[in-house]
Amino acid sequence: MASSDSAASRRRAFVGRSRLWRDLGEIGLVALAFLLYFVVRANVVDRPEAALANARALVDVERGLGIYVEASWQAWVLDADLAVRFFNFVYFWLDFPLIAALGLFLYFNRRRQYTLTRDAILISGGLALIFYFALPVAPPRLLPEAGVIDTLQAFNNLSYQAQSTQFFVNPYAALPSLHVGWAFLIALGAAWAFPGNRLVLGLAGLHVTAQAASTVLTGNHYFLDGAAGIGVAALGLFGALFMQRRGYAYLGRALGMAEGQSESAGRR
Repeated sequence: MASSDSAASRRRAFVGRSRLWRDLGEIGLVALAFLLYFVVRANVVDRPEAALANARALVDVERGLGIYVEASWQAWVLDADLAVRFFNFVYFWLDFPLIAALGLFLYFNRRRQYTLTRDAILISGGLALIFYFALPVAPPRLLPEAGVIDTLQAFNNLSYQAQSTQFFVNPYAALPSLHVGWAFLIALGAAWAFPGNRLVLGLAGLHVTAQAASTVLTGNHYFLDGAAGIGVAALGLFGALFMQRRGYAYLGRALGMAEGQSESAGRR
């Protein structure tokens, strides 16, 4: 009896250690992926002239669509100090910090929804890097004739261009806006984790709306940047669904075959 209890204790301890290493490995892998994303995004070719030219072309497109109202919208908000600070808070603190917090919750409580959301975010981030390299776009706050200011710097003394963060920041990565795209994905992740919960659905929708507004009102993005962000997020979601349905099974088979070939070669 004592030996049976001892064996059970050893099994529980082994399982506990295995889960701990698995959890640490997952967190480390995702942290590394995000670190690489920010480093690569910040260090793609720096082409300010092309970024300004592309921004002006984007403005022309918005004018043609009748949606070039970024400056007038910001001017309206600048009259209300509390509103400016609210949108600054949403833009700065309800982006990556919220992704990390929701990711941890989903990982430990809703594993399937976590995996799907994680894959969609990482795939969309990879796709966005292609845009940042091929099509640099200056944000409204850096377009002299736009008449838009950097509200984060002006009201909260926060700057993405601070010396301590320059290595991780690309000022010409306005298109697509992953602030909007990733807000859309984490809203979906929360809705999947709590199906039918009206409070969660309401908060998820409110977050996407507030984040989309904040990108424009803080002077960091054009309306079309947000639309492109949703498009890239949708592609990331399709990629994540493919991985769930077929991709991981294919990888498992491929790894199994490679392992079998390695063992066979070793026996020879």
